[in-house]
Amino acid sequence: AISSKARAPSLIYPPLHIVRFSDPGLGIEQKLIDGVVHIPVTSVAKTVADCFKFRNKIGLDIALEALRDAWRQKKVTMDELWEFAQFCRVANVMRPYLESLV
Repeated sequence: AISSKARAPSLIYPPLHIVRFSDPGLGIEQKLIDGVVHIPVTSVAKTVADCFKFRNKIGLDIALEALRDAWRQKKVTMDELWEFAQFCRVANVMRPYLESLV
């Protein structure tokens, strides 16, 4: 996921599918790799919301599996999921699945 105005990377391998977001900054966390390099990674809650946003491309079963796994492993809270569901405009889609978790 990159900004709508950013230049797309030109890599031969691995194959990339670029998705452009108007505000990719929300939900981005900085992770420290090997104690040396900081890399931007989307949060778990944002990733789950994005799965529901792109459910027609990746499949609803993948989105549901991501939601179940994140909840089961206690990597997200209901408040985080709801915040990003509203931000990604998929709150009405996610609502029944979030209610079934509680």
